[in-house]
Amino acid sequence: MDRIAAVERALRSAAPDLLLDVVTAALREQYDVQSVELRLADYGVTTLQVVAEVPLVEPVPIHDSPQGRAFGAQEPYVEPRVGDGPVTVHLPVTVRGDRMGVLTVTTSDDRTRADLREIQGVCEALGHEILVAERDTDLYLLARRATRLTLAAEMQWQLLPGRSVTRPEFSLGAHLEPAYAIFGDNFDWSVSAHHLTLTVTNGMGKGMEAALLTNLVVNALRNARRAGLDLPGQASLADQAVYAQYRGALHASVLLLRFDLATGEVEAVDAGSPRMWRLRGRGVESVAFDAQLPLGMFEETVYVSEHLRVEPGDRLLVSSDGVYESASAAGERYGERALARSLSAHRFLPSAQVPLAVLRDLKEYRGGATPLDDDALVVCLDWYGRQASTGGTQA
Repeated sequence: MDRIAAVERALRSAAPDLLLDVVTAALREQYDVQSVELRLADYGVTTLQVVAEVPLVEPVPIHDSPQGRAFGAQEPYVEPRVGDGPVTVHLPVTVRGDRMGVLTVTTSDDRTRADLREIQGVCEALGHEILVAERDTDLYLLARRATRLTLAAEMQWQLLPGRSVTRPEFSLGAHLEPAYAIFGDNFDWSVSAHHLTLTVTNGMGKGMEAALLTNLVVNALRNARRAGLDLPGQASLADQAVYAQYRGALHASVLLLRFDLATGEVEAVDAGSPRMWRLRGRGVESVAFDAQLPLGMFEETVYVSEHLRVEPGDRLLVSSDGVYESASAAGERYGERALARSLSAHRFLPSAQVPLAVLRDLKEYRGGATPLDDDALVVCLDWYGRQASTGGTQA
């Protein structure tokens, strides 16, 4: 633990673009590591891309590589050793459930379990410092793109809180497609000592028009939440902001959810098109809310909240209309039956992996090569509930 603390201190004092150099030097000195490589998952979560000023190393696929095994399982993966060759270990880099990438180290000897636990602690410290360093350098953001982002997609990704988050009471994962050309879909969350607030947004329009609208909506909702407004108040303030800007010409659909971490009570405001399904046991059902007007359609719309309860073991899935309205070649919408089948089929996957799995099923449902007609957003929440011994500290 003293060695991990030393690495943490060195990372905190390092220049933002030199974090990997600090980790490499520490691992060589303290664990006799020969080489170190950091890869981050791209925006589409299909490849792991090397972090370097000039990335000369080819990306590796997440779903068919040793690095991908560590990323998917969220556990260290030791490659089979060939003769007296080096030992290669891949370790996940994850912060509060947000899977960022993989650190690969090579050594001359097999590592003990204690060493792997300590190096995993170094990976966690590195992940935390990367999040801070992204304020001051583009190095890690550049490593996340397999191709150029559109300007609209750049704006949307910068709005997001992360791709996944884990707490004792829940785990949550989300994904957007097409990752490099998204327009108006977005998600946001915030966790306090007592509540999880989750919002899923589907902005009207295409390209920059949709991105600007969604930026306004998300920031208006954040402003209202941070001002202490309740859920209907948050919707009303965002509604007024959108109407003041567009006078009803554009609007945005939003589903707002607020979970009580202690009781599982959920407050909801349904202002438009995002929809929710619940997997409880082996049964999947659509969760219907009273539909209210999208944000910005009219001046001073009044919103009201509804309530439901989630139980330990429940899985919730929220999707945008680009998912459930998407049709097969036969004309059947994905949300009619296929989405429920997909949710049930992937019930043993962790929540962070479910959105991509559902979107892969959607692609096959549409005929494989057929491009999406609209943004596709999937959010998956696994609810565990608060145990008697679970504290309520701020996250």
